[in-house]
Amino acid sequence: MAAHWAARLRIFCGQVSAAVRPLVLSRTLCSAGSSGLPQCNFQKTAEKVNSLHQCRFLHISSPLKGLEEFFDDPKNWGESKIKSGAAWTVQQLRAKNSEDLHKLWYVLLKEKNMLLTLEQESKRQKLAMPSPERMRKVDRSMKRLDNVIKEREDALRLLQTGQENARPGEWRKDCFGQNIWYKFHEWPIPWYLNRKYKAKKFYALPYVNRYIRLRIENYLRKRERKKNLEKQKQHDLQRRFPHLAEGSQP
Repeated sequence: MAAHWAARLRIFCGQVSAAVRPLVLSRTLCSAGSSGLPQCNFQKTAEKVNSLHQCRFLHISSPLKGLEEFFDDPKNWGESKIKSGAAWTVQQLRAKNSEDLHKLWYVLLKEKNMLLTLEQESKRQKLAMPSPERMRKVDRSMKRLDNVIKEREDALRLLQTGQENARPGEWRKDCFGQNIWYKFHEWPIPWYLNRKYKAKKFYALPYVNRYIRLRIENYLRKRERKKNLEKQKQHDLQRRFPHLAEGSQP
């Protein structure tokens, strides 16, 4: 009942504003005529005002939607398998301009948010997510799109400045003896007067050499252990399936 009366009141207010607007405009025109300014026809002006009042403002943006954008199409509700296209390839993305890639990024982001909502809802209901491969396709497409953008940025930077990295730097050793990539920074004062820069140690003391050897030894042991496990796995398979091993040999 209250909603009905509110709607009727809104319509009444619109009618009153439509009736009062031509009167206000006529007074403005009369005052302009008395001051020596050229006058115009009141009837034609009133018709234009009424016609404009009945029109709606022009919107060129997409229609606004609510939280239903975070959910899948209602046609796919209850389906176990949903048809979807393949992921975007690098060749397809390279053929598009930057503006199209920018739009495609937000389309993929919107699709990913919808799939994450669907995944969380499936977990809440303890059901299998329909067509979970869609998430992998979206992730691959976004990763490839990001790589294409980085390729273009690197090419433009090489053309303009000749630098390969976004921020120049060099390989240095930290206090633990590990090689790290140090990115250059802009300092307001020279490096030999900067106490903060001097506090950083880009060298390893002699007592760290023992731990460097232990770290290298640990890495070599892990790599050798991984090779031995792979050989043992192949040997076990050949022993369990000798006919397959004989067929695979030339």
